[in-house]
Amino acid sequence: MARYLDPKNDLTFKRIFGEHEHLCKSLLNSMLPLEPSQQIVTLHYQPSELVPEIPALKDSIVDVHCVDNTGRQFIVEMQMYWTDSFRSRVLFNASKAYIKQLDSAKEYRFLQPVYALSFVNEVFDHDTTDYYHDYKIVNIANKEKQLEGLEFVFIELPKYHPVNRAEKKLYDLWLMFLTQIKEGAEAVPPELLEEEITKEAVQYLESSSYTRGQLDAYDRYWDSIRTERMYYLDALHAGLKKGIEKGIEKGIEKGIEKGIEKGIEKGKAEGLKEGLEKSLENVVINGKRHGFSLEQIHTLTGLSTERIVEILHSTAEKGS
Repeated sequence: MARYLDPKNDLTFKRIFGEHEHLCKSLLNSMLPLEPSQQIVTLHYQPSELVPEIPALKDSIVDVHCVDNTGRQFIVEMQMYWTDSFRSRVLFNASKAYIKQLDSAKEYRFLQPVYALSFVNEVFDHDTTDYYHDYKIVNIANKEKQLEGLEFVFIELPKYHPVNRAEKKLYDLWLMFLTQIKEGAEAVPPELLEEEITKEAVQYLESSSYTRGQLDAYDRYWDSIRTERMYYLDALHAGLKKGIEKGIEKGIEKGIEKGIEKGIEKGKAEGLKEGLEKSLENVVINGKRHGFSLEQIHTLTGLSTERIVEILHSTAEKGS
Protein backbone atom coordinates (compact mmCIF):
# COMPACT_ATOMS: atom_id res chain seq x y z
CA MET A 1 0.00 0.00 0.00
CA ALA A 2 1.30 3.46 -0.89
CA ARG A 3 2.44 5.82 1.84
CA TYR A 4 2.39 9.52 1.08
CA LEU A 5 4.69 12.29 2.23
CA ASP A 6 3.61 15.79 3.26
CA PRO A 7 3.68 18.21 0.27
CA LYS A 8 4.74 21.12 2.52
CA ASN A 9 8.15 19.61 3.23
CA ASP A 10 11.14 21.27 1.53
CA LEU A 11 11.97 18.13 -0.44
CA THR A 12 8.48 17.38 -1.75
CA PHE A 13 7.43 21.00 -2.40
CA LYS A 14 10.52 21.70 -4.51
CA ARG A 15 10.26 18.41 -6.34
CA ILE A 16 6.67 19.05 -7.37
CA PHE A 17 6.64 22.78 -8.07
CA GLY A 18 10.35 23.41 -8.63
CA GLU A 19 10.96 20.63 -11.17
CA HIS A 20 7.70 20.47 -13.14
CA GLU A 21 6.84 23.73 -14.86
CA HIS A 22 3.32 22.67 -15.88
CA LEU A 23 2.43 21.90 -12.24
CA CYS A 24 3.81 25.23 -11.06
CA LYS A 25 1.95 27.03 -13.86
CA SER A 26 -1.31 25.37 -12.83
CA LEU A 27 -0.77 26.35 -9.20
CA LEU A 28 -0.01 29.97 -10.07
CA ASN A 29 -2.91 30.37 -12.53
CA SER A 30 -5.35 28.99 -9.98
CA MET A 31 -4.03 30.86 -6.92
CA LEU A 32 -3.17 34.32 -8.23
CA PRO A 33 -5.88 36.93 -8.98
CA LEU A 34 -5.16 36.99 -12.71
CA GLU A 35 -7.74 37.95 -15.30
CA PRO A 36 -8.44 35.35 -18.04
CA SER A 37 -6.35 37.42 -20.45
CA GLN A 38 -3.48 37.46 -17.93
CA GLN A 39 -3.20 33.69 -17.45
CA ILE A 40 0.33 32.29 -17.64
CA VAL A 41 0.98 30.55 -20.96
CA THR A 42 4.56 29.32 -20.62
CA LEU A 43 6.89 29.24 -17.66
CA HIS A 44 10.55 28.58 -16.98
CA TYR A 45 12.61 28.60 -13.80
CA GLN A 46 15.04 31.23 -12.56
CA PRO A 47 17.70 30.87 -9.83
CA SER A 48 15.67 30.96 -6.61
CA GLU A 49 18.22 32.48 -4.25
CA LEU A 50 17.83 36.25 -4.47
CA VAL A 51 19.52 36.96 -1.13
CA PRO A 52 22.14 35.12 0.95
CA GLU A 53 20.76 32.48 3.29
CA ILE A 54 19.56 33.85 6.62
CA PRO A 55 20.39 31.30 9.37
CA ALA A 56 17.15 31.92 11.28
CA LEU A 57 15.09 31.29 8.14
CA LYS A 58 17.01 28.89 5.92
CA ASP A 59 15.17 25.76 7.10
CA SER A 60 11.70 27.27 7.21
CA ILE A 61 11.40 28.63 3.67
CA VAL A 62 11.17 26.81 0.38
CA ASP A 63 10.83 28.86 -2.76
CA VAL A 64 10.46 28.60 -6.50
CA HIS A 65 11.35 31.51 -8.77
CA CYS A 66 10.07 31.51 -12.35
CA VAL A 67 9.27 33.82 -15.26
CA ASP A 68 6.63 33.57 -17.99
CA ASN A 69 6.72 34.37 -21.70
CA THR A 70 5.81 38.03 -21.09
CA GLY A 71 8.60 38.58 -18.57
CA ARG A 72 6.43 38.54 -15.45
CA GLN A 73 8.16 36.95 -12.46
CA PHE A 74 6.62 34.66 -9.86
CA ILE A 75 8.05 33.72 -6.47
CA VAL A 76 6.35 30.80 -4.73
CA GLU A 77 7.19 30.13 -1.10
CA MET A 78 6.10 27.77 1.65
CA GLN A 79 6.55 29.02 5.21
CA MET A 80 5.97 26.58 8.04
CA TYR A 81 5.77 29.29 10.72
CA TRP A 82 4.94 32.98 10.48
CA THR A 83 7.57 35.47 11.61
CA ASP A 84 8.19 39.15 10.95
CA SER A 85 11.49 38.11 9.35
CA PHE A 86 9.62 35.99 6.81
CA ARG A 87 7.35 38.89 5.86
CA SER A 88 10.41 41.11 5.43
CA ARG A 89 12.12 38.51 3.28
CA VAL A 90 9.08 38.20 1.00
CA LEU A 91 9.11 41.97 0.50
CA PHE A 92 12.86 41.99 -0.08
CA ASN A 93 12.84 39.07 -2.53
CA ALA A 94 10.05 40.51 -4.65
CA SER A 95 11.62 43.99 -4.68
CA LYS A 96 15.03 42.53 -5.53
CA ALA A 97 13.57 40.52 -8.40
CA TYR A 98 11.85 43.64 -9.72
CA ILE A 99 15.02 45.74 -9.56
CA LYS A 100 17.28 43.06 -11.07
CA GLN A 101 15.32 43.30 -14.31
CA LEU A 102 17.28 46.48 -15.04
CA ASP A 103 20.37 44.32 -15.56
CA SER A 104 18.88 43.35 -18.92
CA ALA A 105 16.00 45.76 -19.54
CA LYS A 106 18.12 48.89 -19.03
CA GLU A 107 15.03 51.12 -19.08
CA TYR A 108 12.35 51.41 -16.38
CA ARG A 109 9.53 51.24 -18.90
CA PHE A 110 10.45 47.63 -19.69
CA LEU A 111 10.06 46.41 -16.10
CA GLN A 112 7.51 43.62 -15.70
CA PRO A 113 5.39 42.81 -12.62
CA VAL A 114 6.57 40.50 -9.85
CA TYR A 115 4.06 38.32 -7.98
CA ALA A 116 4.92 36.75 -4.62
CA LEU A 117 2.70 33.80 -3.64
CA SER A 118 3.32 32.62 -0.07
CA PHE A 119 1.66 29.66 1.61
CA VAL A 120 1.84 29.91 5.41
CA ASN A 121 1.23 26.82 7.52
CA GLU A 122 0.16 28.93 10.49
CA VAL A 123 -2.55 31.46 11.31
CA PHE A 124 -1.03 34.95 11.45
CA ASP A 125 -4.10 37.18 11.10
CA HIS A 126 -6.40 36.51 14.06
CA ASP A 127 -8.71 39.42 13.26
CA THR A 128 -10.48 37.70 10.37
CA THR A 129 -11.57 34.27 9.19
CA ASP A 130 -10.31 35.11 5.69
CA TYR A 131 -7.35 32.96 4.68
CA TYR A 132 -6.59 34.63 1.33
CA HIS A 133 -4.77 37.97 1.61
CA ASP A 134 -4.01 39.97 -1.55
CA TYR A 135 -1.75 43.02 -1.15
CA LYS A 136 -1.11 45.67 -3.78
CA ILE A 137 0.35 49.16 -3.78
CA VAL A 138 -2.81 51.30 -3.82
CA ASN A 139 -3.90 54.89 -3.39
CA ILE A 140 -5.28 55.19 0.16
CA ALA A 141 -8.06 57.58 -0.87
CA ASN A 142 -9.00 55.62 -3.98
CA LYS A 143 -8.25 51.89 -3.81
CA GLU A 144 -9.01 51.52 -7.52
CA LYS A 145 -5.82 53.42 -8.34
CA GLN A 146 -2.71 51.23 -8.12
CA LEU A 147 1.01 51.35 -8.74
CA GLU A 148 1.70 48.32 -10.90
CA GLY A 149 4.80 46.24 -10.33
CA LEU A 150 4.53 44.30 -7.08
CA GLU A 151 1.73 42.11 -5.76
CA PHE A 152 1.76 39.84 -2.71
CA VAL A 153 -0.61 36.98 -1.91
CA PHE A 154 -0.45 35.24 1.47
CA ILE A 155 -2.57 32.14 2.10
CA GLU A 156 -3.11 30.87 5.67
CA LEU A 157 -3.40 27.12 5.12
CA PRO A 158 -4.86 26.17 8.55
CA LYS A 159 -7.89 28.40 7.89
CA TYR A 160 -8.79 26.66 4.65
CA HIS A 161 -11.55 24.05 4.75
CA PRO A 162 -12.53 22.04 1.65
CA VAL A 163 -15.67 23.31 -0.04
CA ASN A 164 -18.68 21.05 -0.41
CA ARG A 165 -19.59 21.15 -4.08
CA ALA A 166 -19.80 18.54 -6.79
CA GLU A 167 -17.26 20.08 -9.14
CA LYS A 168 -14.17 21.46 -7.48
CA LYS A 169 -12.04 24.03 -9.23
CA LEU A 170 -8.25 23.72 -9.43
CA TYR A 171 -8.06 26.44 -6.79
CA ASP A 172 -9.78 24.13 -4.30
CA LEU A 173 -7.91 21.04 -5.46
CA TRP A 174 -4.48 22.61 -4.96
CA LEU A 175 -5.43 23.85 -1.50
CA MET A 176 -6.75 20.38 -0.66
CA PHE A 177 -3.49 18.96 -1.94
CA LEU A 178 -1.48 21.18 0.42
CA THR A 179 -3.71 20.79 3.47
CA GLN A 180 -5.36 17.35 3.35
CA ILE A 181 -2.38 15.06 2.71
CA LYS A 182 -0.63 14.37 5.99
CA GLU A 183 2.63 12.64 6.82
CA GLY A 184 2.36 8.85 6.44
CA ALA A 185 -1.14 8.94 4.94
CA GLU A 186 -2.15 5.78 3.09
CA ALA A 187 -4.92 7.49 1.09
CA VAL A 188 -5.61 10.91 -0.40
CA PRO A 189 -8.87 12.77 -1.11
CA PRO A 190 -10.41 11.01 -4.15
CA GLU A 191 -11.10 14.36 -5.85
CA LEU A 192 -7.35 14.84 -6.30
CA LEU A 193 -7.15 11.62 -8.31
CA GLU A 194 -9.99 12.62 -10.62
CA GLU A 195 -8.07 15.61 -12.04
CA GLU A 196 -5.00 14.68 -14.12
CA ILE A 197 -2.84 17.60 -12.98
CA THR A 198 -3.31 16.95 -9.25
CA LYS A 199 -3.20 13.18 -9.77
CA GLU A 200 0.29 13.59 -11.19
CA ALA A 201 1.33 15.76 -8.24
CA VAL A 202 0.03 13.12 -5.81
CA GLN A 203 2.23 10.49 -7.47
CA TYR A 204 5.30 12.57 -6.59
CA LEU A 205 4.33 12.25 -2.92
CA GLU A 206 4.56 8.45 -2.82
CA SER A 207 7.40 7.59 -0.46
CA SER A 208 8.43 4.66 -2.66
CA SER A 209 9.56 7.12 -5.36
CA TYR A 210 12.29 8.52 -3.08
CA THR A 211 15.69 7.09 -2.23
CA ARG A 212 16.73 6.28 1.32
CA GLY A 213 18.98 9.34 1.30
CA GLN A 214 16.12 11.59 0.17
CA LEU A 215 13.84 10.24 2.89
CA ASP A 216 16.55 10.92 5.47
CA ALA A 217 16.76 14.50 4.20
CA TYR A 218 12.96 14.69 4.39
CA ASP A 219 13.05 13.65 8.07
CA ARG A 220 15.93 16.01 8.87
CA TYR A 221 13.90 18.90 7.51
CA TRP A 222 11.09 18.23 9.99
CA ASP A 223 13.64 17.91 12.80
CA SER A 224 15.18 21.25 11.88
CA ILE A 225 11.74 22.88 11.71
CA ARG A 226 10.84 21.63 15.20
CA THR A 227 14.19 22.74 16.60
CA GLU A 228 13.94 26.14 14.97
CA ARG A 229 10.43 26.61 16.30
CA MET A 230 11.49 25.62 19.80
CA TYR A 231 14.32 28.17 19.82
CA TYR A 232 12.05 30.84 18.38
CA LEU A 233 9.32 30.29 20.98
CA ASP A 234 11.86 30.07 23.81
CA ALA A 235 13.30 33.42 22.78
CA LEU A 236 9.85 34.99 22.54
CA HIS A 237 8.81 33.52 25.88
CA ALA A 238 11.99 34.75 27.56
CA GLY A 239 11.49 38.24 26.14
CA LEU A 240 7.85 38.37 27.15
CA LYS A 241 8.57 36.95 30.59
CA LYS A 242 11.14 39.68 31.16
CA GLY A 243 8.67 42.25 29.89
CA ILE A 244 5.95 40.89 32.18
CA GLU A 245 8.26 40.99 35.19
CA LYS A 246 9.23 44.59 34.44
CA GLY A 247 5.62 45.48 33.75
CA ILE A 248 4.45 43.92 37.00
CA GLU A 249 7.18 45.71 38.95
CA LYS A 250 6.25 49.03 37.38
CA GLY A 251 2.57 48.24 37.75
CA ILE A 252 2.99 47.51 41.44
CA GLU A 253 4.82 50.80 41.97
CA LYS A 254 2.18 52.70 40.03
CA GLY A 255 -0.56 50.80 41.79
CA ILE A 256 0.83 51.69 45.19
CA GLU A 257 1.07 55.35 44.25
CA LYS A 258 -2.43 55.34 42.87
CA GLY A 259 -3.73 53.50 45.91
CA ILE A 260 -2.18 56.04 48.24
CA GLU A 261 -3.58 58.92 46.21
CA LYS A 262 -7.07 57.50 46.35
CA GLY A 263 -6.76 57.19 50.10
CA ILE A 264 -7.42 54.69 52.78
CA GLU A 265 -10.95 53.89 51.58
CA LYS A 266 -9.55 52.19 48.49
CA GLY A 267 -6.43 50.86 50.14
CA LYS A 268 -3.03 49.85 48.94
CA ALA A 269 -4.18 46.34 48.15
CA GLU A 270 -6.59 47.61 45.52
CA GLY A 271 -3.92 49.87 44.10
CA LEU A 272 -1.63 46.88 43.74
CA LYS A 273 -4.38 44.95 42.04
CA GLU A 274 -5.03 47.78 39.57
CA GLY A 275 -1.36 48.02 38.72
CA LEU A 276 -1.08 44.30 38.13
CA GLU A 277 -4.22 44.25 35.98
CA LYS A 278 -2.96 47.17 33.90
CA SER A 279 0.37 45.40 33.41
CA LEU A 280 -1.32 42.22 32.22
CA GLU A 281 -3.54 44.26 29.90
CA ASN A 282 -0.41 45.73 28.32
CA VAL A 283 1.02 42.23 27.82
CA VAL A 284 -2.22 41.16 26.10
CA ILE A 285 -2.18 44.18 23.79
CA ASN A 286 1.51 43.85 22.93
CA GLY A 287 1.22 40.09 22.45
CA LYS A 288 -1.66 40.55 20.00
CA ARG A 289 0.29 43.26 18.20
CA HIS A 290 3.17 40.81 17.68
CA GLY A 291 0.92 38.12 16.24
CA PHE A 292 0.49 35.86 19.27
CA SER A 293 -2.57 33.62 19.33
CA LEU A 294 -5.13 33.70 22.17
CA GLU A 295 -3.74 30.41 23.45
CA GLN A 296 -0.18 31.79 23.62
CA ILE A 297 -1.35 34.96 25.42
CA HIS A 298 -3.34 32.81 27.86
CA THR A 299 -0.21 30.74 28.61
CA LEU A 300 1.89 33.85 29.26
CA THR A 301 -0.63 35.80 31.37
CA GLY A 302 -2.89 33.18 32.93
CA LEU A 303 -5.90 35.24 31.89
CA SER A 304 -8.99 33.50 30.56
CA THR A 305 -9.75 33.65 26.83
CA GLU A 306 -12.91 35.65 27.62
CA ARG A 307 -10.92 38.25 29.57
CA ILE A 308 -8.28 38.50 26.78
CA VAL A 309 -10.99 39.08 24.16
CA GLU A 310 -12.64 41.67 26.44
CA ILE A 311 -9.35 43.59 26.78
CA LEU A 312 -8.74 43.52 23.02
CA HIS A 313 -12.28 44.69 22.23
CA SER A 314 -11.99 47.48 24.78
CA THR A 315 -8.69 48.61 23.26
CA ALA A 316 -10.15 48.54 19.75
CA GLU A 317 -13.12 50.69 20.84
CA LYS A 318 -10.81 53.26 22.45
CA GLY A 319 -8.68 53.39 19.31
CA SER A 320 -11.63 53.88 16.95
